[in-house]
Parts: sequence; structure tokens; C-alpha cells
Amino acid sequence: MPQITVDYSAQLKHGFDHDWPAFARDLHTTVVEIAAAKLPACKTRFRPTEDVFIGHDEEAEYALVHIHIALLPGRTEETKARLTEAVLELVRKHVRAVGDLTLHASAEVRDLDASYRKFESE
Repeated sequence: MPQITVDYSAQLKHGFDHDWPAFARDLHTTVVEIAAAKLPACKTRFRPTEDVFIGHDEEAEYALVHIHIALLPGRTEETKARLTEAVLELVRKHVRAVGDLTLHASAEVRDLDASYRKFESE
């Protein structure tokens, strides 16, 4: 915990200022500062997707970034909203839409289900 997933349009692969680790570090720091998570517990995976469709305009070129953050329950709705806004600011800072792409960015913070379990092997 937290479990973070960054889904993004494949054409943005080089749009994260060419520095995925810096984006992940800033993201983890933000989650720690706002949601009181533990830094060693922050886990982020980046998932490119080839097919993204937005609206009905097949001529327009769009790119998508959506960040899912799943936390153990206990944060207030205000804390989750602050975290969501801060994450979107990080996207503004780190992500550059290349060419004529219009970037659609979104974020969501939710509670992990009560069934969530984990282990670490040594």
C-alpha cells in the first residue's frame, strides 16, 4: 500500500520528460506527504495502452493519462481530493503531449477493499 497505477497512451512513452523514475519519485513523495503513506510501501506500475478513443472525432489526436491510487481505508474525502489535485499537478509538471496531441489527464484515489493482503519475500 499504496498501490499506484499509471495508465497512459502509448504515444506518450517519451512524453514523461523522458524520466519515469523522477515522476514516480515525485508521485511517491506526494502520496507520503498528503496521505501519510510510508515511502517504502509506495508501489507504482506504468501501463501503456495502444488504443485510446475519446469522443467521436476520429480525426483528432488525443492522449490519455489516468492515475489510480489505492490506499488502505482511513483517509478523509478531503485528503483524497487534495491528493488527486496534487497528482494532476504532477502530471502537468512531468507530462508533455507531443505533436498535436490533446492530453486528457485524470486521477482517482480510492480505498483498497477489505480483502487486500500482501506479503514480501526475502
